[in-house]
Formats: sequence, structure tokens, C-alpha cells
Amino acid sequence: MRASDDYLASLREDIRFQAELDGVPLSFVTTWGLFSPRDIDEGTRLLIPRLVVEPDSRCLDLGCGYGPIGLAMAKKAPLGQVLMVDKDFVAIDYARKNIELNQADNAEAMLSNGFDQIPPERRFDVIVSNIPAKVGKELLTLWLHDAWRRLAGGGRFYVVTINGLRQFMKRNLNEVFGNYKKLKQGAHYTVAVASKPND
Repeated sequence: MRASDDYLASLREDIRFQAELDGVPLSFVTTWGLFSPRDIDEGTRLLIPRLVVEPDSRCLDLGCGYGPIGLAMAKKAPLGQVLMVDKDFVAIDYARKNIELNQADNAEAMLSNGFDQIPPERRFDVIVSNIPAKVGKELLTLWLHDAWRRLAGGGRFYVVTINGLRQFMKRNLNEVFGNYKKLKQGAHYTVAVASKPND
């Protein structure tokens, strides 16, 4: 049976919802085709309370989707800057809408496949990624090495992954950063952090 025109029109409308992330109320506009479009996903909810972000931190949300992690960091770092990147132009379109919707003047979103469009001189104090389950180990390897290069001394790289990637992340963060700390393991996701020594 074919869907009615009214039903199809309703599917084309933006999805809107509110969420509280680490005590901060935020509003979101999303669409079908983006990751977790109707609510904040379980991995992000596990991650955000464990992020240590100073008020003036320079932050990167790697693979930002429609922007919940980046916006949460923007609220934690009112004197800092947040760059949100994603390879999906639809995600970036909605991340920009959500930056405006939440008046996060210290945040920006740009199209980039990992780090490839980020100016090479730009450095970050905090890099965060809710890593997609099927991103592939080759791209993950690039992200880990690029994150190491782009972190300032003393910087931290936070990741949330499905539990099936936990051992891969532990092994590779130890290889690249020389350290790994599991912050929280839930039913399906693990939050971990690696730190770069001070210069």
C-alpha cells in the first residue's frame, strides 16, 4: 500500500525535541537520515557528564552529527571555541541550525572528512568523538594519529564506542598516546580518554 501524501509530507518536516545534557537544557532540530534523530543517543548521554572542559577550552567535536556533543561543550566553555566537523553535509546543515537555535556564539560547524579540511595550524585542548560503529579500522587509525597531532600539550581525546570496539580502542590509544583510561562502561557503550603530555 502506498503512503498518503499527508504522511509523506509529515516525514519531510523537521523533527524537534528538547534534551538536558549535564544539567544544561538544549533544543534540537533534526531530520530522518541523521544518527539518532528523535532523541540523544545512549552513548552521548554516557559521555557528556564525563567530559572535563575548562571555561576557555578549544574543543573539537569529530563526527558531530547534528551537534549535541559540540553544543554541550560550547556551554561548558563559554570563553573557549568549539569546532564541529562531519563528512555529511546534511549533518552540518542541522548542526549550524542547532548552533543558532541554542545561541552558541562560540561554536561553528564545517564539512570535513575527519581532519582533512581543518586548518593544519589549528590546535585543540579537547577532542571528542562518538565514533560510528561501522567507521572502519583504517579511518579510526587515521583519526587517532590525527587527534594526537592536533592536540595541544596536556590535551585530552575522549571517545565513546560500542563495547565491541573497546579492546581495539584500548590497544590503539595506548600505542598512539601511551595511555588509556576507561571512564565508564554501560550496557552497550564505553567512554574512554587518552591524554597528551604537556609540551
